[in-house]
Amino acid sequence: MDYSRYLDCLADDFARLRSLAPTNPAAPVPTCPGWTVADLARHVGEVYLHKTLAIRDGVEAEPWPSAELASEAPLALLDRAYAELRAEFAAHDPQDPAGSWYAPGRSVGFWIRRMAQETVIHRIDAELGVGAPVAPVPDDLAVDGVDELLRVFVEYSVAEWADAFREILAGSPGWTFAVRADDTAWSVRTGPAVFRVTDGVADAADVTVTGPSTAMLRWAWGRELAGEPSGVRVDGPAEAVAELRRCIVVATQ
Repeated sequence: MDYSRYLDCLADDFARLRSLAPTNPAAPVPTCPGWTVADLARHVGEVYLHKTLAIRDGVEAEPWPSAELASEAPLALLDRAYAELRAEFAAHDPQDPAGSWYAPGRSVGFWIRRMAQETVIHRIDAELGVGAPVAPVPDDLAVDGVDELLRVFVEYSVAEWADAFREILAGSPGWTFAVRADDTAWSVRTGPAVFRVTDGVADAADVTVTGPSTAMLRWAWGRELAGEPSGVRVDGPAEAVAELRRCIVVATQ
């Protein structure tokens, strides 16, 4: 995806989230336990401001969120933060440097992609919270979101912060996973201190995970509702699937 496409998707999903947030701010968000829709709106605003500062200052602010944000109403914070984020994006080329936890992507373009993906997931959270239909995710954005999750979050995190995954992977017998979203496929291999992602699907895999792109994005990010049918089919040993899921959860905390 090119950066203009990410920005268009960001705008669309922000508009959807913003339109839903005032309709039932006290509603619980089932995919974010302990949060209301108002809490979700505040979180997204805080994330936008954090990334705005990462671009402006060249470093990610810590600790975050800053205490003074607590006095700002959630929707006012969300609106202000989105306006500041978009202004910062408009003032820079994607190749310009920015602070980032992801060493290969310390650029404005990294945050353009990340914020498009952040927003579509939280747009889904808002829909689930207020009981609105979950709008389809464009295929290109959904496939890119699965790729980002597997490579940027999990593969990179296991390589950089292996201790956080030691309990999960130290006793792994080594599993292979074939993940397919529509016409795009990835192979994942796990093992002690190992999480490797490659394009395409190997001939044999211990676990296969297949589904349409929107369903796959929701499955990967844990945005399915308990008790509702999944659009994703998972075949393979339960312990292997649990290992993959635990790696994702730790990498995305």
